[in-house]
Amino acid sequence: MADLMNNDVFLAFSTYATIVVLKMMFMSPLTGYFRITRKAFSNWEDTAMGKKNPEDRKKMLQTNPDVERVRRCHQNDLENIIPFVVIGLLYAFTGPDLSTALLHFRVFVGSRFIHTVSYVLALPQPSKGLSWVVGMITTFSMAYRVLTTALLL
Repeated sequence: MADLMNNDVFLAFSTYATIVVLKMMFMSPLTGYFRITRKAFSNWEDTAMGKKNPEDRKKMLQTNPDVERVRRCHQNDLENIIPFVVIGLLYAFTGPDLSTALLHFRVFVGSRFIHTVSYVLALPQPSKGLSWVVGMITTFSMAYRVLTTALLL
């Protein structure tokens, strides 16, 4: 374990993985914020926060496009960040050059931040699509390194 803490690639991976996981975790409170400000809840018990009248509470059991947009962005984070963390960890163990590893980690993290901003703010395409593709290509590039290193053992 002490060797890992002296490995610059592993430390870089740990830093960038933590940043992107924290970004993903931030999406939950953002969803809550949009639910509260838009008065759009999916569970009956959540509607009791502001209104006591059952008719008013029923009106809050609704979907809202802003809430759904943030939820889909969060879902997309789950679908992309978890594979990055797993593959990135394996990639860090393959012994890549620090500069190459940093490029992979920084490009992925940057692409996810751009993806989130373009998704939540509903920026015109291809901003969201391109940022998603860049992140996927980066993860596939690391996966390729992992597989080619493993197959040569």
